[in-house]
Amino acid sequence: MRGRDIHEQHRTATPLELLFDLTFVVGVALAAAQLHHAEGAGHLLQVLPGYLLAFFAIWWAWMNYTWFSSAYDSDDAVWRVLTLLQMVGVLIFATSVPGLFEGRTLLAVVGYAAMRLPLCLQWLRAAQGDAARRATCLRYAGGVAAVQALWIANYAAGAHGWLPAGAAWPAFGLLVLLELAVPVWAETRGPPTPWHAHHIAERYSGFVIMILGESILGATNAVSNLVQASGLTAELALVGLGGALLAFCLWWMYFLLPSGAALHAHRERSFGWGYGHYVTFAALAAVGSGLEVVADAMKPDGATALAAVSAVAVPQAIYVASIWALHRHATRAPQRQIALTLLVLACIGLGPLAVARGLPLPWGLLLLSLGPVMAIVAQERGRRA
Repeated sequence: MRGRDIHEQHRTATPLELLFDLTFVVGVALAAAQLHHAEGAGHLLQVLPGYLLAFFAIWWAWMNYTWFSSAYDSDDAVWRVLTLLQMVGVLIFATSVPGLFEGRTLLAVVGYAAMRLPLCLQWLRAAQGDAARRATCLRYAGGVAAVQALWIANYAAGAHGWLPAGAAWPAFGLLVLLELAVPVWAETRGPPTPWHAHHIAERYSGFVIMILGESILGATNAVSNLVQASGLTAELALVGLGGALLAFCLWWMYFLLPSGAALHAHRERSFGWGYGHYVTFAALAAVGSGLEVVADAMKPDGATALAAVSAVAVPQAIYVASIWALHRHATRAPQRQIALTLLVLACIGLGPLAVARGLPLPWGLLLLSLGPVMAIVAQERGRRA
């Protein structure tokens, strides 16, 4: 197993990488479903920490595999078998997500370990095959294994009552910080791994599409259930149109801001760009759960119109702010884009404000696309000027 060429032409995602991504659809869907149920019942704040932690575990496993494969994908039999083991771990963890929100963490720990331990073996293989970066690969292998051991120890301490009262979430936070520190420590203390910038940018954009697909499916199922129960109405048609338009606009906005060339020229900016996508991905998945809340709000016992439109608008605003921040970090984009971002955020805020003043919910949902449409028009005109 040797390092890949960072200048390799026409590097694209492999069929195995795309299959690997599909296992994460299950985890994202289950995490978003828990958020959807909590928003509909008015218990968002109680469930939000669990959602963020579950999404971190899903995203972190995907991210580690993605960057490793960008640098060392050998596509041999051992690589494929170890990838399969990681996929099984992803599915085990995905199965544990509903229980994780209820405090049942054993299956989540098992699934997380099953995702991570094959990665350690991959790093050991890379250390054996890439002499120039052996120390870097060994730091990765040792760091991943050590933090995984701490996760298991943390579970054991909690299960036996050894953790002080109120220490569970601080312990989770510390372990998350240690996870994030391992790549920084490994990459900055020795020769960095040979990841491919354009391949990484494509993989991240593929994850955006995957989350959007899951969001569209969830919202469509919610609308379909209402249509089957009470027939198609103009309001339901507007909700369906508004959800589709918003998903399309959020997709377009992400792809307006390519980052591959900037990451290739400035590889030192990869940590901020790569880590920052956690916010982007988690917010985008939350938009999908919000669209389901909007559909449910059309029922007599659904959430209020203001709560429903806010369930979309808040994560949408976070998503928009995050993609502009990531683009600026990677490319050092001009200051004028900040003004455009603020304008888009202000337009998003009009949706809940208008609904609070009596605008029907379906029209409020459509209004949320106004800001993204303005940004798309401005960027496309600027690019062609």
